[in-house]
Amino acid sequence: MNIIVCIKQVPDTQDIRINPETNTLMREGVQSIVNPFDMYAIEEALRIKEKLGGKITVISMGPPQAGEALREAISMGVDDMVLLSDRAFAGSDTWATSYTLAKGIQKLGKFDLIICGKQAIDGDTAQVGPGIAATLDIPQVTYVKKTEEIKEGMARFERMTEEGFEVIETPLPCLITVVKEINIPRLPSLKGKIRAKQAPVVTLTAKDIDVDHDRLGLKGSPTVVNKIFTPPKRTGGQILQGDTQEVVNKLVEALKDVVIAAGNT
Repeated sequence: MNIIVCIKQVPDTQDIRINPETNTLMREGVQSIVNPFDMYAIEEALRIKEKLGGKITVISMGPPQAGEALREAISMGVDDMVLLSDRAFAGSDTWATSYTLAKGIQKLGKFDLIICGKQAIDGDTAQVGPGIAATLDIPQVTYVKKTEEIKEGMARFERMTEEGFEVIETPLPCLITVVKEINIPRLPSLKGKIRAKQAPVVTLTAKDIDVDHDRLGLKGSPTVVNKIFTPPKRTGGQILQGDTQEVVNKLVEALKDVVIAAGNT
């Protein structure tokens, strides 16, 4: 079983900076973490390997510092790591990111299963995993909460829906995106941490993979962000005191004031 796990290094949610010229996230020099949903993807790959054997390769796209996220995956038990890093990739939206990762995966050769976290916490689009599958023209199963069975040429997964769950059977190779309900990620072992420090990060640039350069980075990103801003802080609300009827009367008067104020603007 040849498994590929796609992960992303994301800014710490308390330390996000925006480039005012490009309206993109500034990642260099920013405290970063492995995207939390990708940790579940790593764990699921490890569990599948423990049952069926095989090899796990973790791949990411980002600046050189993203190698630290790959090393964390290695410390958990992943076999190999690949970083797609080139200034040509900078500013990629989900379309360009999916394309670049798919081309990087093709460069790695044959695979049976690709696992992604359901979404990244810095964008919350949940588009990259499905985009990779579309580019590679392989089946996809999203929001997977349980791996039911994997055997020669076939896999069956349970996926979450708004109404409950579905059981999907799909041929291999395929791509899945996983939710946090699927498992509990393990902690890195001491042996794993030592191995991670010594393991080489294989870095591929745009010249190393077969890509259309017009589909990379900002140039290849059809998404246009006109403006990014921090919304103003909400002002404190008002607590209405009194019995039920008094509170209702005060609320009605407050709503009237809001309607009148809106009408005058």
